[in-house]
Amino acid sequence: MINSVAMIVVPNFSVFEFGTAFEVFGVDRSDRGTGVPAFDFRVCTPEPGDVPMKSGLSMHVPLGLEAAADADLVIMTPFGKDSDVPESVLEALRAAHARGAWVMSICSGAFALARAGLLDGRRCTTHWHYSQELASRYPAALVDENVLYVEDGRIITSAGTAAGIDASLHLVRVELGANVAASIARDMVVPPHRDGGQAQFIDRPMPRCGSQPMEELLRWMVRNLDEEHSVNELAARVHMSPRTFARRFRAETGATPAAWLNSQRVLRAQELLETTDLNIDEIAREAGFGHSVLLRHHFAKVLDTSPQSYRRTFRGHLAAV
Repeated sequence: MINSVAMIVVPNFSVFEFGTAFEVFGVDRSDRGTGVPAFDFRVCTPEPGDVPMKSGLSMHVPLGLEAAADADLVIMTPFGKDSDVPESVLEALRAAHARGAWVMSICSGAFALARAGLLDGRRCTTHWHYSQELASRYPAALVDENVLYVEDGRIITSAGTAAGIDASLHLVRVELGANVAASIARDMVVPPHRDGGQAQFIDRPMPRCGSQPMEELLRWMVRNLDEEHSVNELAARVHMSPRTFARRFRAETGATPAAWLNSQRVLRAQELLETTDLNIDEIAREAGFGHSVLLRHHFAKVLDTSPQSYRRTFRGHLAAV
């Protein structure tokens, strides 16, 4: 279980990305009756004192890297990817991994993990602006630029900005359960879970105005996951030709209608596995897969696990399967 969290900052670090992890782990929500613990949160740096940020501001950091020596989670804050990272930081990251702690990077913080050798032979990611350079500099790292975050072993790397929130909440779910992660997300007014395999960017952001036909259609599809939806039928609902509809749908969601539906069905199955005692066959029907074999197939494809394993992880006990 994660009790203590140390966040490493170096000169020219990014304040917003720092804030995303701080908001998850650094805010004490233990008095709100939602089961969220008070993390022992520490900010540390190689040379304690005023540490400049990218924004031109600075942060006074009184703790040195010894504050990370016993932390359950060590987070590497993003920094200028061409900046020198002190060897002491690399040693702190290696030591954290060697003792079995979680190590997480946000955005360009992955470059420090790569320099420390922690990404050799591991799947990882960073902001799509930097992914090709990360792969070029560190060919032993298995860089995937098309995901929000990657967990490989006890190392988590995430893409830019809001992906730091997603990765942090994912780790909370793994270590403390879905209810705790949902409580933190609710307090932050963010989605409790975005799958790490989701694309980092799409042609256009998902429309948010309920009056727009495409968003109305998406909401209707989510309410009717247990039905079959052909492209022709969906196109007719928004008064488009099938060809125009398919193009518009991909532009606005980053996926085909079938792929988007399957992702929503997986999300619904996750919710049912976390919050109900329905067996796998019942969940497959409720989520729209119809048969458990299809549920297991798509669960393995999207989440690289089985429904049973997922339930054990996020409910902390064996429920009805």
